[in-house]
Amino acid sequence: MKPNKRLIIFLVVAILGISFSYYAYQIVYTPNILVDHDDRLFIIKEGSTFKDIQRELHESRIVNDLISFSFLAKITGYADELKPGRYILRRNMTNLQALKILKSGKQEPVKVTFNNVRLIPELAERITKNLGMTPEEFEAALIKFAMNNSYGFNKDNVMTMFIPNTYEVYYNVTPEALVERMHSEYDKFWTEERKAKAKEVGLTPIEVSILASIVQAETINADEAPIIAGLYLNRLRKGIALQADPTLVFAVGDFTLKRVLNVHKEIDSPYNTYKYPGLPPGPINMPEIRSIQAVLNYTPSNYYYMCAKEDFSGNHNFTNSYEEHMRNAARYQKALTIEQQKGAALRDSQ
Repeated sequence: MKPNKRLIIFLVVAILGISFSYYAYQIVYTPNILVDHDDRLFIIKEGSTFKDIQRELHESRIVNDLISFSFLAKITGYADELKPGRYILRRNMTNLQALKILKSGKQEPVKVTFNNVRLIPELAERITKNLGMTPEEFEAALIKFAMNNSYGFNKDNVMTMFIPNTYEVYYNVTPEALVERMHSEYDKFWTEERKAKAKEVGLTPIEVSILASIVQAETINADEAPIIAGLYLNRLRKGIALQADPTLVFAVGDFTLKRVLNVHKEIDSPYNTYKYPGLPPGPINMPEIRSIQAVLNYTPSNYYYMCAKEDFSGNHNFTNSYEEHMRNAARYQKALTIEQQKGAALRDSQ
C-alpha cells in the first residue's frame, strides 16, 4: 500500500474515532434532561413500556435529544428493566445521571396526609391521591384486612387504625403494603404509656379512638375536649346512654344536618346513642391525635349533661343536674329560634 493511501486511511479512521468519541461523550456527559428548565417529577406507571417512557419524555419536553437518551438506555440495559415509581429529574442532568436514578429505582417519596374524613371511601380517595393505585384497590385491601386480622379491627372500627399525620411512602406501594404500613404506624403511636392510660380509663385503644371521634365532633375548643371526654366516661361507667347528637348525624348519614330533632332519636341504628347505651361500633370521624389525648387525659368531674351555650361561641354549659340542664337547653333553644328568625327576616328584606 502506498504511503499516501495509508495516510489517508489513518486520517479517516482517526477522524471517525474522534467523531465517535465526541458523540459518545455527548451522549454520556452532556446535559440532556430539562436543559434550562426546572426540576420535575417523572412518574413511571405499572405496566409502562420503554416506548411509553420515550413518548412521555418527548411530549413533556423533558429530554432534548431523545435518540441519544434511547441509545444509552439500550446499551445500559435500562430499556429492558423498567422500574415503576415516582422519580425526580433535575435541571441539566446528563443522560447517564438520569438513567442511574431510573435504573436504581431510587424514588422520590410521596407525602401522604389524611384527616377530616368520616367514611372508608373518603379515606380511600384521600390516601391514594398521589399514588399508583385506585381508591377502589385500597378500599378492597383495607376491607380484606379488616375481615382477616387478629388485632381487633373490623369493618366498623378499622378507621381507628389510621392516625392522622403526614407519612412518606413510595408511588408504587401496593394497597396491601400501604395497609400494613398504616397498621405499623398505629402500633408506633400506641406506646406502652398510652396503652396504660387507656387501661386506666377503662377502654381499649380502639374504644378510646371511638370516644375521641365523638368528643371531636362535639367541640372545636381544645380546652373543652378533656371535660367532654370526662362527662362521657361518667355516663359510660354508670351505664347511661351517651345521647351524643353527632352520632345521630352519622346514623342519618346527612352530614349537613345542623339541628337534631326528636324524630332522629328514633332511628334504629347502632350509632343512635340515644337508643343504645355504650359506645357505637365504630368512630364517626377520624379523630385527631389531640382528641385521642383528650380522652386519655380527661378531666375528672361529676358532670353528666352538657348543652351548647346560648352565645353560639361553640362552648358548652356543663352540669350534673338534669333540671339545670333543661334550663340551659331552654335558653339555647330560645336563642337559636331568635337567630333563625333574624336570618329569615334578613333574607326576606333582600
